[in-house]
Amino acid sequence: MSDKKLLVITASNGENLKLAERFLIAGKSLNYACELLDLTQSEHDLPVFNPRHDAKEKAAANLESINLQMERHSHWVICAPEYNGSIPPILTNAIAWLSVQGKDFRSLFNGRPVAIASFSGGGCMELLLSMRIQLTHLGALVLGRQLTSNKSKSVEDESIKEILNQLLQIETITINN
Repeated sequence: MSDKKLLVITASNGENLKLAERFLIAGKSLNYACELLDLTQSEHDLPVFNPRHDAKEKAAANLESINLQMERHSHWVICAPEYNGSIPPILTNAIAWLSVQGKDFRSLFNGRPVAIASFSGGGCMELLLSMRIQLTHLGALVLGRQLTSNKSKSVEDESIKEILNQLLQIETITINN
């Protein structure tokens, strides 16, 4: 078993959850330790981020659980649907909370290899571009290859495996400040 650990994050309980589960199966078939983080599950509920309201106490337990799960994994795959041409609110909200929990808002993301994927009703391109911009801004190493799918464009298992093979070849970079 490799020391690389794959976390597959889903921001949907529909088709993107199914896509995330396919990434898990593929990761396990490649002998990687894999885990799912489903942001739609109630144990991961976070209040809507608003800098005017101090909801940290309300978010603390769930936020800590999400953060610890993300920290434990060297590589991530994020599966999310396109919402109004951009990132779904549940993912944006989680990233907002994660980015204000410590002194260095990039620390969780800095040097972390990440692949992005989507099953959406539209073309997914605005979503994938938005995620790429945000994750890169936070310091993540976003894989050049991305996965898009919809009802008329199914996902091939070989594409998932190839993305994972490329992702897991990237070493996590430790940033020392």
